Amino acid sequence: MEGSIPLTDSRVQRILIYGNSGSGKTTMARAVAAEHGLTHLDLDLVAWDAPGERRTLEASVALLEAFFAAHDGWVIEGCYGDLVEAALPHCTELRFLNPGVEGCVAHCRARPWEPEKYASPEEQDRRLAFLLDWVRQYDTRADEYGLARHRALFDAFAGLKREYGAGAVTV
Repeated sequence: MEGSIPLTDSRVQRILIYGNSGSGKTTMARAVAAEHGLTHLDLDLVAWDAPGERRTLEASVALLEAFFAAHDGWVIEGCYGDLVEAALPHCTELRFLNPGVEGCVAHCRARPWEPEKYASPEEQDRRLAFLLDWVRQYDTRADEYGLARHRALFDAFAGLKREYGAGAVTV
């Protein structure tokens, strides 16, 4: 593509942001994308066919691969450990948002209506109790969404990485 920066160019930014629901992933991803002119992908878009209907991992990874082929620079965000793991070989920077469960709960309570996810503010409000319960399980979850999986991904990544905790950044 004429005028694009090749993937091997060190100036290309491919930033992967992940953490618990309510950790600030979307807020950070939107800000980073706007600041650097990057394409923003919310992993919800590749993880789900429809509300409550999760795509297979293979189908989601195929969509991710198509996204990588179409975009040199990007910021991707989500809570899906399996999809984060699939994106790791493509990223130039990993950001783990970990403000603590109560910080995430507070962010979820303060969230404005998300029309890309909910048909109405009332629908979002009806699902809040479920979301808060799910967020509070983060420290003890044994699946791809839990702290243990997120921590393992961060610890194993050898590239540039930053962890954003409650009031602190660790590089």
